[in-house]
This record gives sequence, C-alpha cells and structure tokens, in this order.
Amino acid sequence: MTTDNPLLQRWTTSFEAPPFESINTEHFAPAFDAALREHDSEIDAIARNAEPSTFSNTMDALERSGHALDKTASVFFNLTSAHTNEAMQAIERDMAPKLAAHWSAISMRADLFARVDDLFMRRGALGLTTEQMRALEKSHRGFVRSGARLDEAGKKRMAEIVQKLAELGTRFSQNVLKDESSWTLSLKAPDDLAGLSEAQIAAAAQAGNDRGKPGEHLITLSRSSVEPFLQFSTRRDLREQAFRAWTSRGQNGGETDNRAIVAEMLALRAERAKLLGFPTFAHFKLDNTMAKIPDAVRDLLEQVWRPGVARARAEEKDLATLASSEGQNIAIEPWDWRYYSEKLRKQLHDLDESETKPYLKLDNVIAAAFDTAAKLFDIRFEERFDLPKYHPDIRFWEVKTSHGQPVGLFIGDYFARPSKRSGAWMSSFRSQEKLAGEIRPIIVNVMNFAKGDPTLLSVDDARTLFHEFGHGLHGLLSDVTYPSLSGTSVARDFVELPSQLYEHWFMRPEILSRFATHYQTGEPMPQTLINKVIGAKTFNQGFATVEYCSSALVDLAFHLTDGSQPIDPLAFEAAELKRIGMPSAIVMRHRTPHFSHIFSGDGYSAGYYSYLWSEVLDADAFDAFEETGDVFDAEAAERLKQFIYSAGDSRDPAELYKAFRGRMPSIEPLLRKRGLAA
Repeated sequence: MTTDNPLLQRWTTSFEAPPFESINTEHFAPAFDAALREHDSEIDAIARNAEPSTFSNTMDALERSGHALDKTASVFFNLTSAHTNEAMQAIERDMAPKLAAHWSAISMRADLFARVDDLFMRRGALGLTTEQMRALEKSHRGFVRSGARLDEAGKKRMAEIVQKLAELGTRFSQNVLKDESSWTLSLKAPDDLAGLSEAQIAAAAQAGNDRGKPGEHLITLSRSSVEPFLQFSTRRDLREQAFRAWTSRGQNGGETDNRAIVAEMLALRAERAKLLGFPTFAHFKLDNTMAKIPDAVRDLLEQVWRPGVARARAEEKDLATLASSEGQNIAIEPWDWRYYSEKLRKQLHDLDESETKPYLKLDNVIAAAFDTAAKLFDIRFEERFDLPKYHPDIRFWEVKTSHGQPVGLFIGDYFARPSKRSGAWMSSFRSQEKLAGEIRPIIVNVMNFAKGDPTLLSVDDARTLFHEFGHGLHGLLSDVTYPSLSGTSVARDFVELPSQLYEHWFMRPEILSRFATHYQTGEPMPQTLINKVIGAKTFNQGFATVEYCSSALVDLAFHLTDGSQPIDPLAFEAAELKRIGMPSAIVMRHRTPHFSHIFSGDGYSAGYYSYLWSEVLDADAFDAFEETGDVFDAEAAERLKQFIYSAGDSRDPAELYKAFRGRMPSIEPLLRKRGLAA
C-alpha cells in the first residue's frame, strides 16, 4: 500500500521494529481504517473461494490474513497501556466497538465457518501434523464459541453484546487510569515524611518533578509508590488517607465511577453465555481451560483459602500484640497491616526492606534475569541503543543464542509515569511464527517502578521483574508455525506457569550471591542477609493468600450469576466476602471497581484463579530441578524449553506438562511453598 503513513509502510528498522519516532497519534485512525478494509478483503477472498476447502486455502490463508491490522493494533494497544494521552484514549473509545464488530462479523460469517467446519469434520483424513490439527481445532472452537452456529437473531444479538462489552471494558480501564493519575498525597510538613527512607523520600520528590510540582514530595496511586508508604510511614492518619484512595479507585462518583459499568458487563456476559448454551459465564469461560468447570476452580481456591485464612488470623493477632507493645491499643486496620508486618518481619527475621533494597539495583536484577535465561536456555542479551523509542526510558536488547542465531528483540519499560496504567505486564509488538517465514518476536515487559538514581527494588519488585520476564521468555522462545498458537496464546490457567516458575530462580542463593551487590560499594549481599531473605519467604503468607484468594473467589462468584437479577457490585462483593469469612483487617488485592484483570476486558474474567492453578504447576515444576540437586540441570532445562517455553499452544497444556514432568502435579508443593502445609 503506497502511503506516507508509517503504520502502513514496510518497516526497515532493525528487526523491523516499529518506527516509533515517526508514528504520530493522527496516524492511527486512518491506519485502522485501511487495515480493516484490507482484512475484510482477505477474509472475503477466503470465504468466497469457489474451490473445495483445503487446509492451505482456508486455514493457512486465515492465519496469514490481517497482517496490517496486527501491526497497527499491536503498536496502538501497547501504547494505550504504556504511554497514552487523551487523543489516544479518544481513538481507543472509538475503535474498541469497531474492532469487536469486525472480529464478530468474521466469526459469524456462515460461508467462512462452513469451510472451517468442513475441514474439522474431515480432520482425521487430512494427514495433518500435530500443530495443524491443534490450529484447526482451536479455530473451529473459536468460531463456535463466538456464535457461528447461532441463528440470525442470535448472531445479531451476540454481535451487539460483544461490541458493547468492548466499549465498556475500554471505559472501565480509562476510568481507573484517570483516578490513578489524578490523585496525589502531598507530604508538605517534615513530619509527613516520618518513617520513610532516604530512597523513598527521593522517589516522592521525583514523583513531584514528574507531575510538574518540583520541590513537592508526592505519593501516587502507583503500587510502587503507595505500598512502601503504607509499609514505613509512621503517620497512621496519612496511611489511612492513602489506603482509602488506593482502594476506592473507580468508585468515587462522577464520570470515572465504574460501578454501573461492572453491573452492565456482568449482565451482558451472562446473556452471552446463555446464547451459547451455558448456564453462566463462568461455565462458558472455563470450558476452554485446564480447569474445565467452576467446581474444580472453587475446590482449588477453598483448599488454599482455609489454611490461608487461619494463618492470616494468627498473623493479625501477632500484629495487634506488636502494636500494643508499642503503646498502640488499636484494632489492626487494613492501612496498618503493611506497617506492622514490616516491623514484625524485622523482629522475627531481623530483616527489613531498607536492608535489602541497596543490594537490589534495577540493572543488577535485569542482569540476573538475563543470566538465568542464559544458563537455562543458552541465550544472550545485547543492549541496542540505535532503535527508535516511544519514550526515552525504554531500553532494547537483541536476543541471540550462544552461537549467534537470532531469537528476537526484547524491550524493557520499567518506570512509573502518569501516561501508563498501573501494574506490570508482558506484551508483544510482534509474535513468533514460521508460516510467513522466520518471523522473530518483539516482546515488551512493562513495570511501574519508582524511578531513582539509581533505582533500587524491593524483594517483591525484583520478583515481579522475574515474573514478567518469565512471560517474556514464553514469547521469545516460542517455536511454532502458526501465529494463533504462538508464545502466550495458551489456556489462561496455563499462561502463568512460565512466569511464576521463573520467579523461583530469583530467590536462589546462586543468583543472589552473584547479582545482589551493594549499589555504592559493589559488595555482595552478606550470606547472613541472603539467608534472612530466603528464610522470610513464607512470612506474611496468610495475608498474601487471603488478599489473592478473596479476589479470585469474588471473581468466580460474580460470573456464576445467571443474569436474572441486577447486581449491585459493591453489595455483592461485601456479601461474598462475608460468606467466605474475610478478615476485616485485609482487603481484596483488587477491589471490584478497579479490578482491571476481569473488567478491562475478558482476559481474566472468571479466570483470576489461574495464578493459583498455575502456582500448583510451577511449585511442582521447580521440584523437578531441585530433585536433580542442580537448579540449572541441563536435561530438565531442555525439557522445560521444549515442552513449556517453546511449545506455545501446539498441544494440550496437560499433555505438555506431563511431557515435561512425566505426570500431573499435586497441590502439596504449593502448600509447602506458601508455608501453609501442616
């Protein structure tokens, strides 16, 4: 296509990386329009092909279609998450229902589905490879689950629902970002800074500079800003103020209030499920996962919830005893928990964050993640400084094997800023595939660390970096033919296995002794401190388990409703928490009005449990290394690469796990890992 729009041109940058410095906001709308027209034309040619359906003229053609749309959408949606503005958000609100309508129309096109269905019915006689069979079955299932077998009235209603959900999910996400970016706590008096370390004070000053208020110390609603404040500030009144703002995002009234959006999304999801013959949205969503049914999810969550909540109540008593010993005869409130648990960790393990942070410089933790990948998977990371950036803070690394063979391009975007949504995630600007040639992936990890000079991480921050890098490796090491099976395009309750498993290596003494070095002296972290860090792994696990499991149980409960009655989201949340016996001193990790995992889109809806499901797998999988006596055992690492990190969705996830481990996992390693085993 001849055009001066860089999104529609062939990219001549190294790795054909997006030419960010040439792309402007005004390029996106016309690029989407052109790409949608091109994709419609490609789909029309496949559907109207007069020749009988073959794998080549139908499935291969479908997998090859939409290249221009993929290019434009990958750049656009990565930027709307990591570096957005009001103009981009306006385009996002406009495009979300249009894109939903586009994909819905394709999925419900009768002549196109007839060709895929014909192949599916004849699949056993087509001589397909394992991967071709998987791609065909996945495509056919996707058509059916999108409504291809509905009558015309059902298809029309399904299209309306899908479009409306896309619009509502976009509004939900933008409302959360607006609430996050518009609130700050200004620490004006010297006493307002009491308890904060020099690094935290510097980070608060940097936040002031970033928000155009030089000289002010600001606490923001970025997790990397507010959580340390809750841990260390001695000002209980300010802790309460920050905590209430943090946990009330999306429920403050006015145009950013998400409660009505949540209620409407739940009703529409229930209706969508019923159209497809499922009793609830949870049944629909889980039918396509390892768990399969809601009962399996609830059973797992409650197996972990029961010892978790018992442990949390014991922890709460310990915190109240500590507060009392300091003359504070108070009931532990949610804004007290992190403060007193940090004190208790210091008391029990002689460990606090101010001891560990100087040894966890961001660059060193990145190097540790890269070195672990080199040992396990024989890949190397070479930083590139010649590629265009969408923000000055991002960094590029070219990834190769030790023999110099190209693997992909890795982008790190590590620092919080007002234009970025909160949290941490992995995404791709391009996925690996072989159908259109040897297409190398471009993978990005996005974090929200408080920028410093240097940037020092908490143990949890460092673990998060390893977690997202595990996702990144899942994308980088992908070795499949078909785009639909590439990298992280796997069952939702399997996708967290590569990321959560990778966290284990950060906490190993082999890694900490080499890469945890003091940012000023270069001295390695003392062995006594390493022992404390490792020894404290299960500290506060009652809190962590309750915080997470409550969110997962509320998510499941929401999506087990049948849509017959309107839902008041906060009343429903409160009732479910009461039913499960939620301790009053702990709040869900993600309260409903800002629960972006499940309401910014369908990604984790009825699926937030998947972190725990994957944790069963990852705890058992790491045992495979520990059983050899070498956490870098070459044979185990080769199986891990072949069957987990490189396999994408080329086989059923249970088959892949058994190919790696020789059997399915048990829950016992998870309970030991969390310190909840009897």
